[in-house]
Amino acid sequence: MPRIHFQQQLAELKDKLLAMAALAQQAVESSVDAYLQRDKGLCQYVKQNEAAINTAQRELDEMAYELLAKEQPMAIDLRFILSVIKINGDLERIGDQSMGIVRRTKETLAAEPIELPVDFAAMGEFAGRMIRSAVQSLLEGDARLADSVREMDDEIDRMNRRAHSDLLRMIQDQPQYTQQCMNGILVSRNLERIADHASNIATDVIFWIRGADVRHQLSLAID
Repeated sequence: MPRIHFQQQLAELKDKLLAMAALAQQAVESSVDAYLQRDKGLCQYVKQNEAAINTAQRELDEMAYELLAKEQPMAIDLRFILSVIKINGDLERIGDQSMGIVRRTKETLAAEPIELPVDFAAMGEFAGRMIRSAVQSLLEGDARLADSVREMDDEIDRMNRRAHSDLLRMIQDQPQYTQQCMNGILVSRNLERIADHASNIATDVIFWIRGADVRHQLSLAID
């Protein structure tokens, strides 16, 4: 009976994490829309969402640490709880990065609206797809899907480098738009960091399923 109760608690922990992930995804989508549409209302929504994310993070951490202390889980269950704690932190930081986009948006509202040479909608969609796939890999216990998320990170890094280069060129050619371009560079960086957190989530899913820490594999391969 205690074992059944423990498994129910693990299932509840996963449900809470999925709810947290939904909030983080909403934050990313809404912040990108706020920036593209110059929408003050969406900025406010992301701010309220951020408060909900912070509350959810505290509740989830408390539950996870309580399970660690009371149940003293072994092997795969222990790895799952440790992964949940780390994923929870990455989801909260995705919320922080979304708030960064909102801050850039508010600064942009005071400047002349111009067309920038960056497809922020595509970057936001790609980052969102990485989050969705990482969360799906957790839901389904699919390490291969988690592997694919880590591989996607290279593409958004490339998009960020190109955005940075194109916007610096625009500053040189049209210095009167420096503020708008600098905000664009920072938004691109926020989206690249969001993708990094999605990749971290995938890494933690792999740790849970395979018992393997793959965080430094890529850097070791490069060395």
